[in-house]
Amino acid sequence: MVSLALCIGTIGTALASPLYPIYQELWHLLPSHITYIFVAYMFGCLATLLFLGRTSNSFGFIRTLQTGILFVILGLALSSVASNALWLGLGRFVIGIASGLISTSAMLGLITTIPDSHKQNAPQLSSIITVIGFGLGPFIGGLIAQFSSQPLVTPYLPIIAAAILCFFGLFLVKVRQFKVQPFSIAPHLEMPAAQHQALFFIAGFTAFSAFGAFSLFASLSPSFVKDLIPWHGPLVSGSAIASILMVSALVQFLAKNLPAGKSLNLGLITLVLSFILLGLCMSMQWSILFFISDILVGVGHGFGLMGAFGLIHQMTTTDNRAAVMSTYLFIGYLGTIVPIIAVGYLADHFGLTLGVLGFCIGVGLLCLALLFWRQKISS
Repeated sequence: MVSLALCIGTIGTALASPLYPIYQELWHLLPSHITYIFVAYMFGCLATLLFLGRTSNSFGFIRTLQTGILFVILGLALSSVASNALWLGLGRFVIGIASGLISTSAMLGLITTIPDSHKQNAPQLSSIITVIGFGLGPFIGGLIAQFSSQPLVTPYLPIIAAAILCFFGLFLVKVRQFKVQPFSIAPHLEMPAAQHQALFFIAGFTAFSAFGAFSLFASLSPSFVKDLIPWHGPLVSGSAIASILMVSALVQFLAKNLPAGKSLNLGLITLVLSFILLGLCMSMQWSILFFISDILVGVGHGFGLMGAFGLIHQMTTTDNRAAVMSTYLFIGYLGTIVPIIAVGYLADHFGLTLGVLGFCIGVGLLCLALLFWRQKISS
């Protein structure tokens, strides 16, 4: 049930991605407007991580998960009836609140409920389930929208139904007693012990790069895919987005026993290679490079997040894991906001190609810097 809650939360987050071209045409939106709608959920998520990141320590992970599921239902319902970009952005913001509540509480829930023989794999399991949900979201949304007479309403309905069932199913989960901490909404981002802080920032900004790469494809790929490949429609763009995360999940499953540090290095190297190929693709309009870059983003996303999750798990204890994880996710989720808004601005004023090239150069250089920093502190 905990895994299902995490999966539904992430499906709800990514469900609207293949629908953006339809919204864009219907409401006459600019590329920057699409990026603002896309990142609206991240503002909700970051606010939740900042002010409510320790909720699980006060109310338990089950009640926090259920609260998150209620916000999923509300956010999807608002999205399904949205009549303009403002209402859709509000729905996305509410889904962001749900994502912030679910991401940290599900991590604690998996560590608590997973059988003892598999506890060491709890961080990897949490990461795999997260990317599966993110991958299923655009695929389900695109598939339903492709064949629906109401493509901006129907995709949301089955996920709302599944979320309602999950909410009631969580009442059946029996959990052990835990040490209750006083509830507070005071902004709080907790760091690990001093000796781990350099590695913590490397892990955090690796997540920043991985989330940013996915968000580029999720928010704007439906716009540039139509110029690069001959097939069109929500199912095509949804499949392109979903393939990144399905590859990511497969990589994490097959390489789950790889040491965290080595996994992080492989992730950064693969992301850099994917950005080089995507930049060449945008410059030369070679569709084959798009497909290769799409797959490599998935590989880099998988290795990078698996390594980052593993390192965070190693440098925290039961008492501080939720708070440190909130800080880590806060840094990582900034990658879905800052670079994507920059791409939207550049696309409005200088064209989509230059916007994507700017992203590839900027985030690619960040990945190289993190790789060199990691080698320096490990030598």
